Amino acid sequence: MNATTKSRVAVSAFFFLPGLCFASWASRIPDISAKLGMNSGQLGQLLLAIPLGSLASLPLAGWLVSTWGSRRTVLLASVLYACFLPLLGWAGSFWTLAPALALFGFAGNMLNIAVNTQAIGLQELYPKPIMGSFHGLWSLAGFLGGALGTALIGWHQAPLHHFLLVLVVCLAIASWAQAHTLRQDVRKTDDGSGGLSLRHPDPYLLRIGFIAFCGMMSEGAMFDWAGVYFQKVVRPDAALVTAGYVACMSTMALGRFLSDYFTHRFGTIRMLQLSSALIVSGLLLAVGFPYLVPAVAGFLLIGFGIASVVPLSYSSAGRATSVSPGVALALVSTIGFLGFLLGPPLIGFLAQLFSLRTAFGLVAVVATGIGVLASLPNPVPVATPQAEPVA
Repeated sequence: MNATTKSRVAVSAFFFLPGLCFASWASRIPDISAKLGMNSGQLGQLLLAIPLGSLASLPLAGWLVSTWGSRRTVLLASVLYACFLPLLGWAGSFWTLAPALALFGFAGNMLNIAVNTQAIGLQELYPKPIMGSFHGLWSLAGFLGGALGTALIGWHQAPLHHFLLVLVVCLAIASWAQAHTLRQDVRKTDDGSGGLSLRHPDPYLLRIGFIAFCGMMSEGAMFDWAGVYFQKVVRPDAALVTAGYVACMSTMALGRFLSDYFTHRFGTIRMLQLSSALIVSGLLLAVGFPYLVPAVAGFLLIGFGIASVVPLSYSSAGRATSVSPGVALALVSTIGFLGFLLGPPLIGFLAQLFSLRTAFGLVAVVATGIGVLASLPNPVPVATPQAEPVA
């Protein structure tokens, strides 16, 4: 195995790690919510702590990647993210869980920015798109993390014990993978302008960020509310309550592994337009026909639609010429990650005010923004002339 291949495996491991951590938390949300006696509105308020922590990490994450480099930042953020996970299982009240979730969101966004900077560096070493495969491993980890959570719930294991097990696994992954990550970021700048660039973002990066926001809001809704939607709206047998979540995560993981091929064949714009259509169609099917078979079919479509939005957004951001990849990703991934994290609490509020079906209908409206924004003219040049057109 040559050095480039080792680096690709190592970066893939650092995508797998946060997927496993987040899915472990997501799989225990109903359990922890029930333990604390929270309704949908209170859960929505609690989940706001994660995007607040994520937003707070933006200045530090951009500065660390621009000055330290993504290699050291990946290690620091991955260790912090894994270590903050057990705090979520230890917390015994709303007021202890909320700050723990803020720390979890803080480390998660820092890791998200750093590991995608590594991925962009690797992309420049390959002639064809590879970003989808990295995000596919995040989704695969999400699927496996959800399955592990389901198994441990069945074995009556407390969330704290579950999260401690995941911590050990994540530290083992990080200790091996760190030695093989890229040592130098592409187009790394030392002018200290990362903060200034983020305060004055160009229209191209803002548009890519809002595409990521729409896609990740849809993704976050599936992670946190798919099981609840089936439990309260579809109402299948108890053994099938997770059918929608499993359907969506399965096609999202599969779609991400396939997206590199289809992006190379059809281009970024067409892929984003198709993604938007699939998400909207799936949500409308699940909302309009809240029965087991059509709802599962809808969630399968949603998973395929979500699959390529984030990889395409991040790879497009990394090709911007106005700032370094780390700074571009700090902006785009933070806007996108806010959609991922703000979506679930917003759904909780809307479900409390109206209904869960109404809340899912709003997500369909948001998802149309992906296709609309992708269809606008490209406002700025990109760094790689031979690359496919960006959104």
